[in-house]
Amino acid sequence: MTTLVSGTDTLTRDALAVLQPGFLGTTAPDWLLRRIGEGLSSVGLFGRNIASSEQLAALTAQLRAERDDILVAIDEEGGDVTRLEVRDGSSFPGNYALGAVDDLDLTRAVARELGRRLAECGVNLNWAPSADVNSNRNNPVIGVRSFGADPQLVARHTAAYVEGLQSAGVAACTKHFPGHGDTAVDSHHALPRIDVDLDTVHARELLPFRAAIAAGSKSVMSAHILLPALDPNRPATLSPQILTGLLRDELGYDGLIVTDGMEMQAIASTYGIERGSVLAVAAGADAICVGGGLADEETVLRLRDALVSAVRSGELPEERLADAAARVRALADWTLRVRGAREPGADAREGTAPGTPIGLVAARRALRVTGTAEPLTEAPYVAAFTPVANIAVGDETPWGVAVELERLLPGTETGSYSGTPVAGADPAVLVERVLEAAGGRPVVAVVRDLHRHAWMSDALDGLLAARPETVVVEMGVNDAEPRGALHIATHGAARVCGQAAAETITGRGVRPRAV
Repeated sequence: MTTLVSGTDTLTRDALAVLQPGFLGTTAPDWLLRRIGEGLSSVGLFGRNIASSEQLAALTAQLRAERDDILVAIDEEGGDVTRLEVRDGSSFPGNYALGAVDDLDLTRAVARELGRRLAECGVNLNWAPSADVNSNRNNPVIGVRSFGADPQLVARHTAAYVEGLQSAGVAACTKHFPGHGDTAVDSHHALPRIDVDLDTVHARELLPFRAAIAAGSKSVMSAHILLPALDPNRPATLSPQILTGLLRDELGYDGLIVTDGMEMQAIASTYGIERGSVLAVAAGADAICVGGGLADEETVLRLRDALVSAVRSGELPEERLADAAARVRALADWTLRVRGAREPGADAREGTAPGTPIGLVAARRALRVTGTAEPLTEAPYVAAFTPVANIAVGDETPWGVAVELERLLPGTETGSYSGTPVAGADPAVLVERVLEAAGGRPVVAVVRDLHRHAWMSDALDGLLAARPETVVVEMGVNDAEPRGALHIATHGAARVCGQAAAETITGRGVRPRAV
C-alpha cells in the first residue's frame, strides 16, 4: 500500500520532478494532471496515447494548461521505432538507412523534419537518436536502429541527427550510454553483458557519445547493460563510475541524464523499480523513465515515495535529488525559451515546400539492388517471413511491401509466415504453403534480418529452388549474401522503405544502381 506524502514540500516536488511516467489513453487522466500540479515535470508518450496529429496536439495542450514548461517526451526514432505513426508505419527511414546513404546533410534534414512534426504536435523531448554501434551482427534489439557498425560513421551521423532535431526546438536524448551495440541479449528481458577491454570501449562505444556531446545533445539515456571494464558490479544505469565518473567527469557532459525504462527486466527483475530508481539517481541519473509497461498512478506514487524515503533515511543525498530536479527544470526552461523564440508560422512553412517528402527521398537513396529482373506488371503474391518483433519496435506497427505493391498493382495478396513452433516452423512446410498460396503469380519474398534466423534462411532457399525468379526484399540488417533474381536491401522496415522497394519492383521509380 502506498503511503501518501504531502504534494507541496520541496522534497516531494523534487521527487516528482525527476519522474518521466506514462499513462493510458489519448487524453490526460485526472491523476496525471493532479500530479503535474504537485510538481511532476515530465510525461512520456507511447503509441497507445496517439490517434492522430490533431489529437496529439490537443493532448499536449491539455498538459501545458497545467504546466506551461512540462517536458513531453516520446520514443520517436523514425524507421522501425515509431510512436507518431505506430498504426501505419513511419514516413522516415531509420538510422541504418541514413547510415547506408552516408550523407550528413540528409541525416540532418530528416531529423529536422521529424523534429518539426513533433514540435508541431507539442512534443519537446525525443528519446532519440540511438548512438549504439551495431558491432554484434546478432544483436536482437539494436540492429537497424543503429547507423551502422563503423564507429566513425555512427559518430558523425549521431551528431548530425542531434543538430537537426534540436534545430526544430526538440531536445535530443542520445542513447543508450555507454553503448548497447555489442549485445546478444535484449535488456527488455534480461541484463546484457559486454566483455570488452577499456580501449575498445573508448575507441568504439564512446565515440558517438563524444560526438553527441560536442553537438550539444540536451540529454543522454543510460543503458541497462553490464560492462565490467567500467563497472563489474552494477549495470550502467545504476553505476556511479559510469554515469558520474565517466559521463559527467571524464566526458564533461553537463546535460540531463535519463534512464532507460525502469520496468525493463534488466533492472526490475534484480533490483525492483523502486530500489532501481533510488540507485539510478544516486549514481547520477536525473530523470527516471517509466511507463512503457507500468502506466498508472500507483507506479508514480511508489517511485515518488521511494525517493523521498531514501533521502530521509540518508541513502540518497538530498542535494543529489535536488540537483537532478534542477537539471530537469533547466531542460524544461530551454524548451520554453526555444518555443517562444521560434518565429510565429515557421512550423507551417518549413518542410512543406513542393517536391518529394524528405523521408521518401532518404528511403529511395538507401536502397541497394543486386541482380536484374523485369519490372512486375501483374499483381504478385507477397510472402512475408516474419520474425518475432522486439519490444522496442513492437508488433503493432505494420511493415513490408504488400500494402505499397497493392497500391501500384491492385490485386496483390500477401501472407505472413513465422518460424515459431506454434506456427509450424518446418521450412519445407512453409515453402509448400507459400507455393500453394501464390499459385501461378509472381512471388515477392520479404525477410527481416535473414542472417539471424536459420528457419527464414532455409525457407527462402527452398522457395528460390522452386521459384528462382522470386524477388527478395531484405528489410532488416543486410548481412546475408544477396539471393533471388532481384535482391533489394531497404535498410529498414519503415513504411517509406516499403514504398521505395515497391517502386523499384514495379519500375515506377528511378531504379537504384545495382551493386
